[in-house]
Amino acid sequence: MSNPDYILGHADREIERLKAQNLLIGPFTRRFFQLAGIGAGMHLLDVGSGAGDVAIIAAELVGPTGSVTGVDIAADAVALAQARTAALGLAHVSYRHGDPADMTFDRTFDAVVGRYVLLFQADAAAMLRGLTKHLHPGGVVAFHEPDWSFVRSTPPVPLYDRCCRRMIDTMERAGTGMNMSAKLRQIFVGAGLASPAMRMEAIIRGGEDAGDWLAAVAEFAITLLPAMERLSVIAAADTAEMAADTLADRLCRAVAAANSVVVGRAEIGAWSRL
Repeated sequence: MSNPDYILGHADREIERLKAQNLLIGPFTRRFFQLAGIGAGMHLLDVGSGAGDVAIIAAELVGPTGSVTGVDIAADAVALAQARTAALGLAHVSYRHGDPADMTFDRTFDAVVGRYVLLFQADAAAMLRGLTKHLHPGGVVAFHEPDWSFVRSTPPVPLYDRCCRRMIDTMERAGTGMNMSAKLRQIFVGAGLASPAMRMEAIIRGGEDAGDWLAAVAEFAITLLPAMERLSVIAAADTAEMAADTLADRLCRAVAAANSVVVGRAEIGAWSRL
């Protein structure tokens, strides 16, 4: 797997952010995989495993008669995922370090799955072509990807809207397109797969009930702040607005004060079969 500029890193705070994020988006991932046909007894390849959240979801779906092999190019992430999975007693989950498109395995798989992986690829179609060699005929390719083009607040909350706009601009300047709903069909077809089935869901919160999503927004913004500055997305005079220790609280207070409804990023599931 290759990416144009992976700017999120694997620092401890980023790993904690991903684990908290999974509490919000894990249910979407589970539904997408179930709709794709992931079920008991299947053997899965999870690409870009990170801290292991998707592999754990997949392990629950396939059960002990199935298996999940997670792969990540970051050795530290693999070590963390192994430790987390071992602590949960999931003996049917294992991990390997490397690029799955270039690796060999001692079996073919029933499905290749991943979350928030394709958006970081310089050539996502080429990556999928490399992964399909690990599937047997009729195997499933299922991915969960984000789309930030739908975020908004009503009535408008300027702080929320600015944070989201800055994050989108930062990722796009780093070479990571955030509008995956418009790209997934082209990626799948470009990889030689049938046009995928797709589904969209989203987090929507209102007023004082928006805290969990706003905390996720704040953590993502804090992660991206150095890149915002480096890529000239934010002026030096405006960096104080993104102060890590108060951003989540200020977002919550602003949304509650406006009694606003905030729409988060869309979560897109796409799946196809060989």
